[in-house]
This record gives sequence, C-alpha cells and structure tokens, in this order.
Amino acid sequence: MSETSKQREERGRDLEPPGRRSLTDFAPPLPSEVPPAGLTTLPCARLGLCTLPHQTRAQRTLRTRLRLQTLTRERVLRFLRRNAFILLTVSAVVIGVSLAFALRPYQLTYRQIKYFSFPGELLMRMLQMLVLPLIVSSLVTGMASLDNKATGRMGMRAAVYYMVTTVIAVFIGILMVTIIHPGKGSKEGLHREGRIETIPTADAFMDLVRNMFPPNLVEACFKQFKTQYSTRVVTRTIVRTENGSELGASMPPPLSVENETSILENVSRALGTLQEVLSFEETVPVPGSANGINALGLVVFSVAFGLVIGGMKHKGRVLRDFFDSLNEAIMRLVGIIIW
Repeated sequence: MSETSKQREERGRDLEPPGRRSLTDFAPPLPSEVPPAGLTTLPCARLGLCTLPHQTRAQRTLRTRLRLQTLTRERVLRFLRRNAFILLTVSAVVIGVSLAFALRPYQLTYRQIKYFSFPGELLMRMLQMLVLPLIVSSLVTGMASLDNKATGRMGMRAAVYYMVTTVIAVFIGILMVTIIHPGKGSKEGLHREGRIETIPTADAFMDLVRNMFPPNLVEACFKQFKTQYSTRVVTRTIVRTENGSELGASMPPPLSVENETSILENVSRALGTLQEVLSFEETVPVPGSANGINALGLVVFSVAFGLVIGGMKHKGRVLRDFFDSLNEAIMRLVGIIIW
C-alpha cells in the first residue's frame, strides 16, 4: 500500500531535528478554529507573541498564560540585571522621600540635616569634577570623527542644531528669570544683599555672547563673565542770569568740587549770575565675573577644535586617538561613580 503525499510529509516532519521545526508546531491550539472578524491569523498570534487588533478575551488570556509559562528564573535575573540602575534609582527616590516625611516631625537642626546630605554632596562633587573633561573630550571626539566629504553637511547641521538649541535654551532661561524673578521674596537674600539686583535683558544677552568667546581657557574652567553694576556721582553745574535764562551747563570732574564751587560763586556774584550745582547718582555697567564653569565657551572651543582636527586627516590622528581614549576613560569613571 503506497503512502500518500500527506503521510510522507508528516513522516518527514517527524524525522526533522527539533531545532528546524517552526514555532507553530509547538503552540497549543486556539480556543476556536475560526478566528473572529478583524483578527489576522499569523503564526505569532498562536504563540501570543504579537498583539493583533480585535483580540478576544480568551486569546489575550492565552497570550498572557504563554508568557508566564516561559518565565524562568534566568530570565527574571537577566531582566533585573539589565534594569538594575533604573530600579535602584526609583527605590532610592522612594526611600529618600519616605525618610524625609518620617523625619519631618522631629524638627532636625541645620547641622543634623547637613549630616544627612553629606553622601549626596559627595556624589554631586564627584560628578561635577568630571563635567569639564567630559564636555571637552566628548565634543572634540564627536566633531573630529566626522568625515568632511561624506557627512560634512550632516555634521554641520548637527553642530548648528546643537548651538541653536543651546542658545535658545539659555535665552528662554534668561527670559523666564526676567519675567518670574525667582527668589524675589527670599528674606535671606534681602538681608545679605540689601536689595535685589535687576539685570537688563540686553546686558544678559551680551553676557551670553561674551561667554561664548572666553579670552582665557584656563580661567573659563572656573570663572565666567558677568556684568556688574556700580554707582557713580555725576555733578552738573548750571549757570543762570538774573532774569532766569540759562547761559550754559557744564559737568566738572567730581574731584575738588568744594574749591571749584567757591570760585564759581565769587565769579557769579561779580557777573550777576546764579549758579546751580546738581548732583545725582548714575548706575553704570562694569565688567565682572562669577564663579562657575563657563560651559558655553568651552563648548564653542571644543566644537571648533574638533572640526579642525577632523580636517587635518592623518596629521590629526594622534589627537583624535588621545581624545577618544580620554572620552572612554571619563565615561568609565562616570559609570563607576554612578554605581
């Protein structure tokens, strides 16, 4: 008796090794042979590995059951290792908030609060220590690795996009500070400074442009430009006649004002004129500085330096390798500090 083609096909499939069988051979049958309307019959639907539209509750239950059956200890451990950083971060936030609310009724002193914040302060100091080398090495490496011929246009767009978004972000920050005035009601700031210093928007924008081009890169690592304001006394002398007409005005220097005033008074008596000396204070902007890393200036220099190194071809290979190794070392240090 000759076997049919269907029997030969089934016998051949039984002789195949398990690794060559399809996934649909091991899947349990669906609750119903006829799929509902709107459901596409794909092999992944039988295993519950994909979500199809208009699935019934029984099919969703079957898909969940199959996932639970394939859930093993190794897969759970692999998932925990892969997402350990996120889980630990969320757990630390929850623990910190819980401790804050739990210790709030005890009215801790400032010294005790500083003791609690000491580990976090150490973490922030270590991260801030790596900000400067991380910015410089990553930007120089990224800009130097761009190919001028193949990806010159893409690199220029990326650089322009980065610079434009940075400028927009800083401009929005300045605008929001000008509108909201954060810390305006702080009594501590009023007690220390005596008054709240208002910075004009034009001066703030010019400070932004000045910080983009620092005159000293070493100084830019710990100091940035900031416009400060000083008050000077301006003295103005107005000479009038007896009928009230103004003859002229002058602005003598502020030195030895008393001697000049006495001389002018004698002259005015002889000429029959009246002299008025007006003094008023004027606030003028003067160059100043503020403590902190001038990140914007370092970014501009790093981008330009990286583009120049990338255009040097083989001559700049040593510098590219150096900054690439420096970037890799800094990233490993960041990973060690975070963990």
